[in-house]
Amino acid sequence: MSPNEWLAIGMIVAFFVFLLVGIPVGISIAATAFFFGYIGFGPMLFNLLPSRIYGVVTNYTFMAIPLFVFMGVMLEKSKLAEELIDVIGHLFGGLSGGMGVAIILVGVLLGAATGIVGATIVTLGLLTLPTLLRRGYPKTLATGMICASGTLGQIIPPSLVLILLAEILGESVGTMFAAAMVPGLTLAAVYIIAILVIAKMYPHLMPPIPAEERASMERRQLVRKVLTVVGPPVGLVFAVLGSIIGGIAAPTEAAAMGALGALLFVACSGRLTFALLKEVAKATLVISAMVFFILISAQVFGLAFRGLGGEHLVARMFDWVPGGELGAMLFMLLLMFVLGFFLEWIEISYIALPLFLPFFVQMGVDMVWLGILVGLVLQTSFLTPPFGWSLFFLKGVAPKEVSTLDIYKGALPFIGLQFIAVALVFIFPSIATWLPNAIGW
Repeated sequence: MSPNEWLAIGMIVAFFVFLLVGIPVGISIAATAFFFGYIGFGPMLFNLLPSRIYGVVTNYTFMAIPLFVFMGVMLEKSKLAEELIDVIGHLFGGLSGGMGVAIILVGVLLGAATGIVGATIVTLGLLTLPTLLRRGYPKTLATGMICASGTLGQIIPPSLVLILLAEILGESVGTMFAAAMVPGLTLAAVYIIAILVIAKMYPHLMPPIPAEERASMERRQLVRKVLTVVGPPVGLVFAVLGSIIGGIAAPTEAAAMGALGALLFVACSGRLTFALLKEVAKATLVISAMVFFILISAQVFGLAFRGLGGEHLVARMFDWVPGGELGAMLFMLLLMFVLGFFLEWIEISYIALPLFLPFFVQMGVDMVWLGILVGLVLQTSFLTPPFGWSLFFLKGVAPKEVSTLDIYKGALPFIGLQFIAVALVFIFPSIATWLPNAIGW
């Protein structure tokens, strides 16, 4: 290997070391890239950077990120989750395992409406975990359902993961949103089927809600609640996604209408105050700034890695992998799954994926199919111990009798269910490609 290729390896090792000692992600990416890039090919690195950074901050598609974040945070702060849990819980409460089904369905709706994993899990943990435990649900099963439900927002559009994957893969956001619809709902269906099977085999583990408790809401009142609580956010999501997938509006325009729709929804519910608006604006600024800082830092890393000959290293590494194109894909997905034990999805997306991408472009792999497979695997990074963020979020609000080990054990079966969804998309690519092809993307 050439000296520069050794520097490329050293840059990756140094990046992981920085993360392990607690240095923030964006700083770790930029610092290692600047240091090793400067050693490898001098100040020319700095001459190439301004145009790359300018390309990020002026990217029209990326304007959708703060708008979708605003839409999600506004709906989350409006206490939408609490009402959804109440209504859907009553709808399915008479079924054995009905509370589990309700939790997954709420995760689907909140994932589409807000896409905020932490907020979904914290809300579900506070509102449903004590009730589930009181009704006799095992601690591991209850925590696993909540964590898995909260992560659905990472694959069900509109999702920041899909927006950034679209940019990395060179595909349109509308195509990625359309491609993720069926796989995302397939994953939710896999969760629900597993819950119903367990409830059928072991009904004592997931008892239905008592009839007297369900009777607290009359049928007419329940229908009215479904229309007023479930209807508006579902309508908003369908309007936003439909306008993008149908080609009526670009993602940025649709995101702007989604943000306005969320604002009007909260205003009509009588919950819009200046304090709430200030809180939502601040949260949107913090989340968006974090994402853009990492995006800009990733430009430095990618430029340095390519300049040091890292792409040739990756190509030679894939030559060692048996099985050709499919073997290389399985290797990459497995590597991303392992990285998910230690890293967040955004680091994996902007550090690991671009390293492998040229090889798959050269092999002629369908980028949409590859992107959905990557998105499903990235979703597991929120569930995998020891650093899965959804596990940490739930532990922060769980009752004292629920230990960290209980949460870890509860997540493992749902990681297995995610692998089933990945396997289905891998074996049947049309699950991901059918809808974009049907629309004509």
